[in-house]
Amino acid sequence: MLAARHVVCALSGGVDSAVAALLLRRRGYQVTGVFMKNWDSLDEHGVCAADRDCEDAYKVCQILDIPFRQVSYVKEYWNDVFSDFLNEYEKGRTPNPDIVCNKHIKFSCFFHYAVDNLGADAIATGHYARTSLEDEEVFEQKHIKRPEGLFRNRFEVRNAVKLLQAADSFKDQTFFLSQVSQDALRRTIFPLGGLTKDFVKKIAAENRLHHVLQKKESMGICFVGKRKFEHFILQYLQPRPGNFISIEDNKVLGTHKGWFLYTLGQKAKIGGLREPWYVVEKDGTKGDVFVAPWTDHPALYRDLLRTSRVHWIAEEPPTTLVRDKMMECHFRFRHQMALVRRVLQRGRVPGQWEDPAVGTICLHAPEGPEQSQHGHR
Repeated sequence: MLAARHVVCALSGGVDSAVAALLLRRRGYQVTGVFMKNWDSLDEHGVCAADRDCEDAYKVCQILDIPFRQVSYVKEYWNDVFSDFLNEYEKGRTPNPDIVCNKHIKFSCFFHYAVDNLGADAIATGHYARTSLEDEEVFEQKHIKRPEGLFRNRFEVRNAVKLLQAADSFKDQTFFLSQVSQDALRRTIFPLGGLTKDFVKKIAAENRLHHVLQKKESMGICFVGKRKFEHFILQYLQPRPGNFISIEDNKVLGTHKGWFLYTLGQKAKIGGLREPWYVVEKDGTKGDVFVAPWTDHPALYRDLLRTSRVHWIAEEPPTTLVRDKMMECHFRFRHQMALVRRVLQRGRVPGQWEDPAVGTICLHAPEGPEQSQHGHR
């Protein structure tokens, strides 16, 4: 008789990962629950939220009668996620630490711990997402050591695993998984991919998981908690006072504590003004933030977006883009934003070999009437 497949499931102390572990048990797998501690400071009430979550994760394992492990990636999180977060803000960009955390912590540190230390045949998480592999296909995957550098063996036959949207389009979390490596993705199971959030809650209620069902769903950036974002980030970055300036007449409307605190398109709270203003542009040299008076102001819109290095989930750029130097795709830059049809165009960076994975990528609106389409690429 074959031994049961060993799946190591990441447990956050929330309802989604708890139900994911439960479903894996129902499939007959040998399941181990692992809680990752990534941040160790106290919240606004002087309590370490990670300790409470760890206790809840441990209780889930007791209820499901599965082994429990705890690992600390506080150092790795600081170096790979939080430092990147601060560096990006200092440059005036708005990073997404959840995407970076999934890339470096959950689907790298945790993935290798599960496979190398616990002997996992696969890992699992409570994300609402799917892949193109069935469970048995996941178990058949073997780690393939990647060659160093840009080039790899072009004769290597390797069908890329696709990242697919979840059945619950509102809860779909593929946006946050958009930089996960192909190696990790091909050995990952997402038990909640075909379920709705309401059904997941129903499963939890019917299986004695009330302690996680009653918890408020975590939203926002985990290490900020309920604190005001401005107060939090100014503990780590030096204030750089500057002015809010109207894009229409260059009139100074108010002052702020740092141009890096604002994201393009964000509503700017300007003291003494009743009408909302929105961030259009930022001048990092002078510290000025330019704002427009309404959401449909022309200055807030762009029809072209440029980016540099691209992370292809399949590791290779699409054949259509390589051949035609452009392709239609669906695009979003924010979680739960409706997917919109756009044209991806391959550019060239001076001094670099013209590889689509390295060169400039331009994104612009297609010709013809705008359409709202659903799908994921």
